[in-house]
Amino acid sequence: MASSSTIGKLSREDFRKQRDLEAARKAGTAPAALDEDGKPINPHIPQYISQVPWYLDTGAPTLKHQRRQDDGPQETAIDHWYDRGAKAGPAAKKYRKGACENCGAMSHKKKDCLERPRKKGAKYSNKDIQADEVVQDVVAGYAAKRDRWNGYDPAEHKRIYDEYAAVEAARQKLREEEIDNQTTTDLAAVRKVAKAGKKNHDPDFGSSDEEDEDEDKYADAADAVGQKMDTKTRITVRNLRIREDTAKYLVNLDPTSAYYDPKTRSMRDAPVKDMPPEDAKFAGDNFLRSSGDAPEVQKLQLFAWQAAARGNDVHLNANPTQGELLHSEYKKRKEELKDTTKVSILAKYGGEQYLQAAPQELRQGQTENYVEYSRSGQVIKGRERAKARSKYPEDVYINNHTSVWGSWYDTGSGSWGYACCHSTVNLSYCSGRAGIDAAHASSAQALLASVPHKDASPPVQEEQEEEEAPRDIRQNFSKNRVGDGEVEPDKSRLDEALRAERKRKKGVYDEDDRSGKKKKGVESSSHDVTEEELEAYRMTRRMTEDPMANYVDPDE
Repeated sequence: MASSSTIGKLSREDFRKQRDLEAARKAGTAPAALDEDGKPINPHIPQYISQVPWYLDTGAPTLKHQRRQDDGPQETAIDHWYDRGAKAGPAAKKYRKGACENCGAMSHKKKDCLERPRKKGAKYSNKDIQADEVVQDVVAGYAAKRDRWNGYDPAEHKRIYDEYAAVEAARQKLREEEIDNQTTTDLAAVRKVAKAGKKNHDPDFGSSDEEDEDEDKYADAADAVGQKMDTKTRITVRNLRIREDTAKYLVNLDPTSAYYDPKTRSMRDAPVKDMPPEDAKFAGDNFLRSSGDAPEVQKLQLFAWQAAARGNDVHLNANPTQGELLHSEYKKRKEELKDTTKVSILAKYGGEQYLQAAPQELRQGQTENYVEYSRSGQVIKGRERAKARSKYPEDVYINNHTSVWGSWYDTGSGSWGYACCHSTVNLSYCSGRAGIDAAHASSAQALLASVPHKDASPPVQEEQEEEEAPRDIRQNFSKNRVGDGEVEPDKSRLDEALRAERKRKKGVYDEDDRSGKKKKGVESSSHDVTEEELEAYRMTRRMTEDPMANYVDPDE
């Protein structure tokens, strides 16, 4: 460790040796430094702790400056103080040599004596010799030295307080008696009496501020001239918010209501949204800004800004009187110009008779119609309820239609249309009754009804070939998709579809297939998919997630 005992500046060689010694001590190859008591000093202690200040440096390594120093003599308690006025014993009968020449006590000299200087001291008169005081050596500690109330006697304060209170009570009683003896209620006479009591008081007690307060208090207690009321029951109205008033942020405790700014104590929006501002206890600061004289002040400020922008020396805050006068003159001239313009326009174009109409309040005011309303403003009796109308145009017919779009629903195709022509194309031209007949004829029910049905006498093969058409029609015009629902495919058609699907996947075709001719029992690619073909595709589809998907039967 760096030795703090080095005095002066070290040379480069000494500094290198000291650094090597510290490294060796930290490594444990060199013995640790010893303090003045012979105790080893830990070499790993930081330098800012082990280094001794310059005013305590003794030239040897030590840690004494980090330990608590001896405070010297034993300190007394914080509440221990000098025993004021205590005497060591009875007074002497005659003067003693070395005693105070003024009072004759041995505990102090003449220059330190607190007795009244005598015309002839005790040394020469040998009379009224005072007893010796008790001399104490109080060693005050840190807290006792800085205690401003150390040695204070509360009994002394109580004595002074009682004395002042007694004097103040006597003075107040005297003034009350003087005011009660007055036969007049003149305020000037009451003040005269109060001033007379002020002059006769004891100058050693009281202050001018207290006397002025008493004067105002007793003056206010007198009846004022021209008033027929008792001053004891007078109520003072203060322009301050009282405790019973509800604060702004307590009107609505919902945290999502109006925002309250605690710094400026302002709430601009209304705390209760659905309540009229006239009925609310507090409607927001913005409502107050638009009431009273606030709009007039805003107009005056706007006028001052516009006038200053035009080069006029107008400022609302610097000279409010000038701004008010100029604004009044501006409004007066504006009204005169407006009347002049109106008269000139009427004289040139006429039409004054159309301006002689009833006031707006009378035209849209009270009527003779009896109407009852509920608390929420709904009409109960006396007037027909207004129909609820949409924001979109209603009863507007276009393209010769007599009904609107969406007035008819086609159950077969599941689409909306016009009721007048059964057209499912929006913005189409109306075809009337002919369109209804055409739509009915082209529906799936009409197509099914138009297919002829033969007797059950023909052979099975011909009956199967002729019943294929109605089945295909039902499939094409059905609302269900192919493969939906519980359907039992025809076995013969399914076998044929399976053979055709296997040939398609293997790429093997017959000569008729290569020439483009249709093979009997197999539909072309332009034909809609049947239930049997869809089932054959499902049966021959390879399932990639199946572990046996790559297995191929050699017999096939």
